[in-house]
Amino acid sequence: MEIPGIPAPLLTALSRAGVGPVALVGGAVRDLLLHRLHNDPWRGLPDLDLVVEGRASELVKELVDALVEDLAGQLGEAVVQRCQEHGAYGTVELELNLDGQQVLLDVATARCETYPVPAENPQVSFGSLADDLARRDFSINAMALDLVSGTLLDPHGGQADLELRQLRFLHHGSVRDDPTRLVRGARYAARLGLELDALSADQAAATLAQWPWPWRQGDPPAEAPSALGTRLRMELELLLEREPWLAALGALQRWGALALLDPALQADRQWPRRLRWAARLGLPLLVALVAGARQPLALAERLQLPHRQHRLLAQWLELRRRLVENQLEGYPPLPEHWCALLEASGCSPEAVALALACGSGPRRPLLRWLLRWRQVKAELTAADLLAAGMRQGPELGQRLRQLRAERLRLERI
Repeated sequence: MEIPGIPAPLLTALSRAGVGPVALVGGAVRDLLLHRLHNDPWRGLPDLDLVVEGRASELVKELVDALVEDLAGQLGEAVVQRCQEHGAYGTVELELNLDGQQVLLDVATARCETYPVPAENPQVSFGSLADDLARRDFSINAMALDLVSGTLLDPHGGQADLELRQLRFLHHGSVRDDPTRLVRGARYAARLGLELDALSADQAAATLAQWPWPWRQGDPPAEAPSALGTRLRMELELLLEREPWLAALGALQRWGALALLDPALQADRQWPRRLRWAARLGLPLLVALVAGARQPLALAERLQLPHRQHRLLAQWLELRRRLVENQLEGYPPLPEHWCALLEASGCSPEAVALALACGSGPRRPLLRWLLRWRQVKAELTAADLLAAGMRQGPELGQRLRQLRAERLRLERI
């Protein structure tokens, strides 16, 4: 049997494994029906998810033994490049080299999931293939392909939904259990041209309106469900870095789902401009999105953004405050005054770029400082002044600033 996108050596080795029924599941089956290759979004390698009604570790052992035997004559790198087992979830991650073709393989024991607390991590127990398909997000991802018989298993009507170009949640509590499913849905909507079906859209709207978690906007960020913040950040990073983000964020806003982050973002109409500028200036798109929140630092904490990005937001907020103060007094008339303003507190170029992207001040001087003025140096260096007889001390620094100001006066606003 041949299956597009699955290397023949892998299929041969799986046919010889004797550990329970084995099925290809999830996005790989969906993309197979759409005649698309299913690749890992970060590395671009074939990414296959297998589910077995048995112990995943036992299947992996038999699979690896068969591959090593079949590919004994393979030159160069070993067959198994990486193997990592996650015992609590019954999964094993493999990176394989099959005659020069790199393949990522995730082998999981069929399992059930329950969410005792909305938006937190689920409780996992082992189950059947039917149980495993029933725990998934959308019907289009709840299909399986039996790798022995070649039979398509579609208990939730995913193939019909693909033909209708629609996203349908598997049950009425799907968004309540895991709100990040909306972000994942926006990724599929943008990438595959899909839309929420009517009942799923109603479920999303009802859940977002009730907001069933104990945390409320304005409460201390640390009291928000920590698992939800982490999962939201990861899904948003995938959306912004690997998907058509303009269409994906547009879908989220259309569904009312930007309220998951902050009500101000749901009402925001400036994010497309802000993110386009951020992309041009090489800024993290997630930071530019968070900048539109009512309390950007609180949202950054909830999403557990890296410290570097949190610091960038803090610098931008301080710069924005100073720019507002100067607007009230009248903006500086000369390049040297702009340099003094932007460089006074050690503000990073990234913070100025974020101010530019967010429209926090007049665009022309911010852009000129970013691209040119900050690189203007005095005609003489400290070494030149010392060689001319000037002594170390505050006067030396003051003289260097004067010389730089003289050169900046030749620049245009």
